[in-house]
Amino acid sequence: MWFINFIYYVVPFIVLLGILVFVHEFGHFIIARSLGVQVSAFSIGFGKKLWGRMDKHGTYWKISAIPLGGYCQFLGDGDASSSSTQGLNELTDEEKKHAFAFQNPFKKLAIVLGGPGFNYLFAILIYFLLFLSFGKFTIPPVVGELIEGGAAQSVGILPGDRFVSINGIEVKEWGDISKEVFMDADHQVSIDILRDNKMLHFDVSLIEMDKEHVGKVAHKQYMLGVKSQGAVEFTHEKLSIPQAFVQSCYEVWDVTAMTLRGVGQMITGKRGGEDVGGIIRIAEMSGDITKNETILDFITFLALLSINLGLINLFPIPVLDGGHVVIFLIEIITRRELNEKAKEYLFKAGFLLLLALMIYATWNDLVHLFNRLFRS
Repeated sequence: MWFINFIYYVVPFIVLLGILVFVHEFGHFIIARSLGVQVSAFSIGFGKKLWGRMDKHGTYWKISAIPLGGYCQFLGDGDASSSSTQGLNELTDEEKKHAFAFQNPFKKLAIVLGGPGFNYLFAILIYFLLFLSFGKFTIPPVVGELIEGGAAQSVGILPGDRFVSINGIEVKEWGDISKEVFMDADHQVSIDILRDNKMLHFDVSLIEMDKEHVGKVAHKQYMLGVKSQGAVEFTHEKLSIPQAFVQSCYEVWDVTAMTLRGVGQMITGKRGGEDVGGIIRIAEMSGDITKNETILDFITFLALLSINLGLINLFPIPVLDGGHVVIFLIEIITRRELNEKAKEYLFKAGFLLLLALMIYATWNDLVHLFNRLFRS
């Protein structure tokens, strides 16, 4: 049994994370190399080296034992995060021309943005190929079934009703319903319904209900209490290359906007932090998809995580790419390099903040896992 769970949960997680880390670090790598900056090491994972080789350009490629990230280390960097420059004094004048620390802030900015940028490009590519190969599939936002005792039933919503908007936001397909309900932090939604060619309006108080998750009750969640039509109808729309590209960009933008909206609600206190998850949650979700869904669902999940990885790395936290971006923008505007001591304090503060977020996310993951295993 443990071996089967290992195959379903651990292996897909390692594969998924490995792909995402490679894409992110390769973005840094390829931009750096194109701008004449030497990359001394490219690693997938941390810790003890499992495999490695030196290429003809002087980059040491390796796979390390702890598969929870990776790094792209530049010539002269004292550590993998490029926050230390202890090795700069040992460089020759010729080597300094290819060291990251001696580049102008515009080049540094481009290299730092390469990682998140490639995560976004990778997601766009996945959606593009899916839309081009299979067309656009949508589930119409028509109520097929009401959950007994649910919020929708209590206000008089009926099977056959078609959702037009939720909280003033247009509903085009079934997935829009769950997204808008999930993003509502007040548990109060304003719904416009089309019934027999007549527009009806409902103000609904969401009810906390058990949410089924892979055949088990995972946790309670505020829900509307509706299900799609039993005989699900898909509208298959063939897309041209330009249409597939536009639609893929729209999907990436939509995921980004929804994520930022949720983060904003957490910052302002409108939403709790229980939705903040980490690597355990990702492993759990990737395993569930592997066990119960198709390869297309796994690929779509890969695109979703790639967007989130790119977006999180753009947050203005020192140590993350976004923190470097802020520093380089300051240097571009002021036309002077930020004091090394100030950078050191910023990176230490950023590391502590990042560590706190990781601990918080891991705690949420453990609580979620406990509820799933022992309260189902």
